[in-house]
Amino acid sequence: MSSTMPLIIAVVIAHLLGPAAAVAQTAPPTGRALLQRMHEAYAGRWYRTLIFTQQTTRTRPDGRDTTATWYESLRYTPASGTQLRIDTGEPAAGNGVLYTADSLWVFRGGKQVTARAGGNALLPLIEGVYLQPLERTVAELRPTGIDLSRPVRTGEWEGRPAWIAGTAHDGDGASPQFWVDTATKAVVRAIFAPAPGAPLMDAHLGQLVPVRGGWLATRCEFLVSGKTVQLETYSDWRADVELSPALFDPATWASAPHWAHGAGRP
Repeated sequence: MSSTMPLIIAVVIAHLLGPAAAVAQTAPPTGRALLQRMHEAYAGRWYRTLIFTQQTTRTRPDGRDTTATWYESLRYTPASGTQLRIDTGEPAAGNGVLYTADSLWVFRGGKQVTARAGGNALLPLIEGVYLQPLERTVAELRPTGIDLSRPVRTGEWEGRPAWIAGTAHDGDGASPQFWVDTATKAVVRAIFAPAPGAPLMDAHLGQLVPVRGGWLATRCEFLVSGKTVQLETYSDWRADVELSPALFDPATWASAPHWAHGAGRP
């Protein structure tokens, strides 16, 4: 990062948050209070839809990497909460997954092959918290085991001040937790098991960029036992675009009009 980047980020934050940027950055008392602080910082101004192209590198147990291009579509509605559609390859092939905070559907060749409880617990932290009532976010995070009653601790992540929710003590890397950049109020790190019985996953959400009243982490790294298992880099992002509801309906997964149209760009 260049020496001018911190100043640039500060100016952007001040522009986005307005008077809220001048409020003293005192730590909220608990994780629950931190979620409320995140919600209030954007007062519903956060984007409600998002699309982007994702370069995905997965590291296999034997150490070999595989790289593919994915296409991601996200939206929030009061009725359905946050939904994330991931086309794992050209949308015309019909392969991918559909997530909510508590459910998952898997598709192969345009056909649904799996539907089960247990969704993507990052969704309330990167989208839902800014748009929905606090109690809904708290309920969606409950399966992660993050103790929202614990005191928020202060730390530093990638050279910037951060608030840490869910830890039992300073330096606690074993408790389910999430880290929030104190200036942007965006999540920059989260540690919890992605599914019951799975090992803890350490998600690093980096290279934040301002997007339509909110923020987007454009480089996301996921580690298990200190080793990277998946690296994602985003491009061609656009927010608050019109998306067909059919994109997020399992019944119309294959027939819904897709923004990529097989070309790989919005």
